Amino acid sequence: MSHPTPLKLYGFGPSRSFRALWALEETGLAFEHIETALRKDATLENSAKHPNYLALNSQGKVPTLVDGDKVLTESVAIVNYIARLAPESKLIPTSVSELARYDELSCFILAELEQPLWSKGKHLFALPEEQRIPAMFDTAAFEWAKAVRSLDALLDDSEFALGDQFSAIDILLAHTFNWAQRFEFDVPEKYIALRDRHFARPAALRALASMA
Repeated sequence: MSHPTPLKLYGFGPSRSFRALWALEETGLAFEHIETALRKDATLENSAKHPNYLALNSQGKVPTLVDGDKVLTESVAIVNYIARLAPESKLIPTSVSELARYDELSCFILAELEQPLWSKGKHLFALPEEQRIPAMFDTAAFEWAKAVRSLDALLDDSEFALGDQFSAIDILLAHTFNWAQRFEFDVPEKYIALRDRHFARPAALRALASMA
């Protein structure tokens, strides 16, 4: 897939930026991956807190995608943008009904499935120590289990989330289940198998290798 200029993706390891890195590998778009450390030392040039990076992403988070003079800073917005640059990849559907389903699942993943993971992460390491509440870990586990049960009702036994076509929803799901396992949440075996199956795709393997 050709594009006027290579995209620049600023990201870090298995963070949400992996979603964008994987999507880029699926599309074949030319890009430069710029490893950006999630460090608080603003003097380090590759730090997400360095002034040069904050000029791109005022939150000091990853990922950030740069395409010419366009800058995007939210992982799902970035994945959707990448998918639309390469429609032949079919990462995002085009019909109204299929797109509605895509939107439903992507919103659910962000608002329900991911939320308890990041809540735990914030209270594990991201927040200042005096703001952390370890007691909320049980609440996060409760919310995760509830979200997984709801997901069971949203998905069927198809190979992919949208039926017979791999899409960016599968990227989001596989990444989120991997995140959940790393954070020691209870992930049903069928979703571990889903993660493993999608992580075995050539594009996912290339994305994983680039982080090593």
